[in-house]
Amino acid sequence: MNFIEPKKFIKKFELLDFPQPNIIQLKYPIFLCHGYGGIAGLVRPALLHEPCMLLRSHGIHAFAPNIVPYAKIEIRAEHWVEKIDQIREQYAYEKVNVVGHSMGGLDLRYAISKLDVTDSIASYTSIATPHYGTSLAELVLTTPDVLRDKLGEMFDWFGQSIFPNAKSNAVAAVEQLTREYVTEEFNPNTPDNPDIPYYSFSAAVGKGTEQPLNPIYRFQNQYIHSQEGENDSFVSVKSATWGTHIQTVPLSHMEQLDIQVSKDRTKYLHHFWLDLVYNLKSNGF
Repeated sequence: MNFIEPKKFIKKFELLDFPQPNIIQLKYPIFLCHGYGGIAGLVRPALLHEPCMLLRSHGIHAFAPNIVPYAKIEIRAEHWVEKIDQIREQYAYEKVNVVGHSMGGLDLRYAISKLDVTDSIASYTSIATPHYGTSLAELVLTTPDVLRDKLGEMFDWFGQSIFPNAKSNAVAAVEQLTREYVTEEFNPNTPDNPDIPYYSFSAAVGKGTEQPLNPIYRFQNQYIHSQEGENDSFVSVKSATWGTHIQTVPLSHMEQLDIQVSKDRTKYLHHFWLDLVYNLKSNGF
């Protein structure tokens, strides 16, 4: 029979001087922009709500609003600018650090380039954004026209049901995520602003890595790998790299949102979001 030494046992109950999360002081607040989709809105207030609350637990002023989940980049960008103006006016912020997840990163690039929002933006960070498109979008668009139209109608109905303030256009949004559209239309016509720093995080799990992946996403993960290489089951590492690339994180596209994260992988999620914040802090933002 094994006995635990009394000192080792009582050590587990030793109180820390400061058991609360460390306070991270940033110069500007963080404004989180979600990507395509809104299914998670059925079980949480916003797609990026959980990461937002994690940041708030560290004393960071963070916001994760909702906008139309299925719409073209131009429409979504206008909505983000409205939300940025709203919180700046409400809290008297000079600027915000914008962080875009997935399609949200394209929305923000468009807003910075086209919508005269430069004076409101301190820095730009993208997470698993398809800066060069994604072969997954092309795969979705190979669905037979009748089925694709029906699915589009269903997503549009759902999008307008949960966010009635704007018209959804699910199929048109997917078309803007293809490699051809992003590389040949979006990128040439949406130049970066030289006065704003651009940072990016990519992610990789599943095929080609040692990171686990939910079996639900195995097919698309392997498909993207065959077309583009390592990926997070939605966007490849290559496509997600833009501006100053900070790191490739071992989290799937959904895990980055704190969705379907197993207990043993929570540490990776927290490390990722704090690395993002510390990058901003170290650069004076």
